[in-house]
Amino acid sequence: MVTKGRLFLTFILLCSIFFTALSKSSYSKNINWWCNKTPHPEPCKHYMKHRQHPHHHRSKLKHRAEFRKLMMEFAIDRVLISQRQAKEHVQNCQSNHQKAALKDCLKLYDNTVFQLNRTLHGLQTNRSCSNFDAQTWLSTALTNIETCRTGSLELNVSDFITPITGKNISELISNSLAINQGLLNIQDKENNYTEEYFPTWVSKHERRLLLSPSIKANLVVAKDGSGHFKTVQAALNLAGRRRGTGRFVIHVKKGVYRENIEVDKNNNNIMLVGDGIRNSIITSSRSVQGGSTTYNSATAGIDGLHFIARGITFSNIAGPLKGQAVALRSASDLSVFYGCAFQGYQDTLMVHSQRQFYKQCYIYGTIDFIFGNAAVVFQNCVICVRRPLKGQANVITAQARNDPFQNTGISIHNCQIRAAKDLIPVVRNFRTYLGRPWMQYSRTVIMQTYLDSLGEPIRMGSMAPN
Repeated sequence: MVTKGRLFLTFILLCSIFFTALSKSSYSKNINWWCNKTPHPEPCKHYMKHRQHPHHHRSKLKHRAEFRKLMMEFAIDRVLISQRQAKEHVQNCQSNHQKAALKDCLKLYDNTVFQLNRTLHGLQTNRSCSNFDAQTWLSTALTNIETCRTGSLELNVSDFITPITGKNISELISNSLAINQGLLNIQDKENNYTEEYFPTWVSKHERRLLLSPSIKANLVVAKDGSGHFKTVQAALNLAGRRRGTGRFVIHVKKGVYRENIEVDKNNNNIMLVGDGIRNSIITSSRSVQGGSTTYNSATAGIDGLHFIARGITFSNIAGPLKGQAVALRSASDLSVFYGCAFQGYQDTLMVHSQRQFYKQCYIYGTIDFIFGNAAVVFQNCVICVRRPLKGQANVITAQARNDPFQNTGISIHNCQIRAAKDLIPVVRNFRTYLGRPWMQYSRTVIMQTYLDSLGEPIRMGSMAPN
């Protein structure tokens, strides 16, 4: 005979099972509701339901900010897994092309982890981090993954790279972008300029450095041995080991410096000051035809935050036959290039990601020679279209926005677009396009800008991506 005690215990057990099932059902409905608001609901549901995370207690999500946090945490987890797989994949490299593409991906994954952690930490603990900052850094993280894929395609090693570039990474970051977009408001916009027509994030001290006729340098680079170093990279390496975090000025004296330089992502607040674009020149000749990816072909690669350059020429002399050959690649957030020159042919200036500002600069090239996925403004610049190879057309911009929620684009304001000296005699033999949509959501704005006579009406192109 069943006792009352046993009946009571059975009743309690059944109630527990019932409410647990009800709780799980309610939780599942809650997760589905949130995930269905993202561009990629399936990976969202998968990771939310199956991925155990130390900060995830299977309680109902109530706020968009909480959901954003979880999406970013899952994205970081996936990137770390792919990064680990990429490091293990190194031993499987069987060609220089595989090594070159994998090297890029390792660097880009490292930077992606940095951007995601920076965003997550900034939103949780740093009041100076706005939702607009978060949108910028998440946009950069997504661009990094796309650049990894692009490099493997350029070198025809996508079969080797694809296993470590899971689609879920891009989808989780894309979801984070979409969620964060809903948290943006008018106060988050940062498009104002000072009375000197610099962005508001350029401090008064930095404006003085940009406009002053003479600047006291921390280090001097000189080819003739009269400075602290003979190469720019040696000075950058020392600057990267400094203890302080303030503005560090490196004077690059007159000379042609034949080297590739890198400003690491942790080497912040660097300023390179030259003796003018005719005098201080940093040049090299890497190219895709020479075995580099477009990303790694750059004569100068800038990743450190708040980078400034003034009065320097960055050049890639690979020539038009070598295909993509970058003079400068910048992913430096809140960076400024003032009175500089960028010389090349195809893919001269890679405005890769983040927020960038170019003023009174000269940019020379032929095909897609201002390209990338930064939020970038060119102001009072001279854009010089060079002579391309026979059968080619000139394309000035190729903007690479590949997600509708990325806050990126190219803005050309109060500039001049002119034929370079080598194009003028044959200008009627070549078509010139203001730009082409490199990615699905590309956007470029050209306003209050002088357009030179380039043989026939200059146009915005609809040419297919490479």
